[in-house]
Amino acid sequence: MFVSQTLGTALGCVTAPLSFFLFYKAFDVGNPHGEFKAPYALIYRNMAILGVQGFSALPQHCLQLCYGFFAFAVLVNLVRDFSPKIGKYMPLPMVMGVPFLVGAYFAIDMCIGSLIVFTWHKLDSKKAALMVPAVASGLICGEGLWTLPASVLALAKVKPPMCMKFLGS
Repeated sequence: MFVSQTLGTALGCVTAPLSFFLFYKAFDVGNPHGEFKAPYALIYRNMAILGVQGFSALPQHCLQLCYGFFAFAVLVNLVRDFSPKIGKYMPLPMVMGVPFLVGAYFAIDMCIGSLIVFTWHKLDSKKAALMVPAVASGLICGEGLWTLPASVLALAKVKPPMCMKFLGS
């Protein structure tokens, strides 16, 4: 196991920078309007500005909104924990924040996946409980693995056909 972890770490040290440079050359990484927005870069930049300039760098009423949404999240979690009848209909505040971090495309994928899981549970609950994690992992890996051929095609200035990309013209 230790040898496997060592080999995996060594390979990761080589493949991660190569993959990054491939994506950087093929796509407009970091463009807020592009496909690869690099949301963490913007978050860390703003955290650095906040650390240097303090709360005065925040927009007006931002702290009040943070306090309000924090209280809302605590309230929702308390209702979920202490009121099982109502709690099962309450959303998870942590999940509600995902689209703000990674973008709307991920939220749409998750919504479609949730509808498929819901339908699958209605049709065959036992099989769905067993297979949903495996199918979801496979779909996530498949989407991640597709970015490598997509970046090679982008470097070659090949536009993907309709079945690979759904964007307006």
